[in-house]
Amino acid sequence: MKINVNGYEIAYQITGEGEDTVVILQGWGTELATYNSVAACISDRYRVVQFDFPGFGASDEPREPWAVEDYANFFLDLMAALGIQKATLIGHSYGGRVIIRLAARESLPFTIERIVLIDSAGILPKKTWKQKMKIRRYKVLKKIVNLKLVYAICPRLIDEWRNRQGSADYRNASPMMRQCLVKAVNEDLTELLPRIRQDTLLIWGDLDTATPIADAKLMEEKIPRAGLAVIPGTGHFSFLENPALFRSIMQAYFA
Repeated sequence: MKINVNGYEIAYQITGEGEDTVVILQGWGTELATYNSVAACISDRYRVVQFDFPGFGASDEPREPWAVEDYANFFLDLMAALGIQKATLIGHSYGGRVIIRLAARESLPFTIERIVLIDSAGILPKKTWKQKMKIRRYKVLKKIVNLKLVYAICPRLIDEWRNRQGSADYRNASPMMRQCLVKAVNEDLTELLPRIRQDTLLIWGDLDTATPIADAKLMEEKIPRAGLAVIPGTGHFSFLENPALFRSIMQAYFA
């Protein structure tokens, strides 16, 4: 299904027929169907809303580079368009960033009942000396390859070098979404965590390298009413890598 929100065509789907609503906020570069198994864990008791953020899946791209705050503001407009006044929010990776931004606000036009953060992003890792040197080297090389004369001499080599830079998410993104991603990954939300007032369940893969388990432990420490459930042997998509254990955790929490 599609709904128009502020001139953007947004893909969404609703499953389940419960009185209470749960909304799933997706991770970077995914599409709403990635979270069908998450919805299936609770759709026998809850009305579950899945959607694609602008620039994700089948939804329109933002017309300008959006920061996490812009996505949070968009989400408020989506909730209003869907007529949702109260919901539990589940966020994976980037979706967790948006939820943290929302939950830390003093007031909202709808009520967040509970929160589930799955391998959530939001904590800016401290860079090692090696990483700092790599960034410095990249900035120097970038200035060189951006010179028109240098590009005219060896365009193929420079294009190949550019295509190897950045994370897989960055390389796979469109030019507009690359700018949105840069805004997100350079933002640290740690100071917002103590402001989250809702019961918060953290579900994490202990082998996650994108958002390491140390991030989960910090969130558990900083969020006043948080609890952590670890899924052993899984990475950043813990809910897909061990669906049986994930389902058990979810059903216990939403019992």
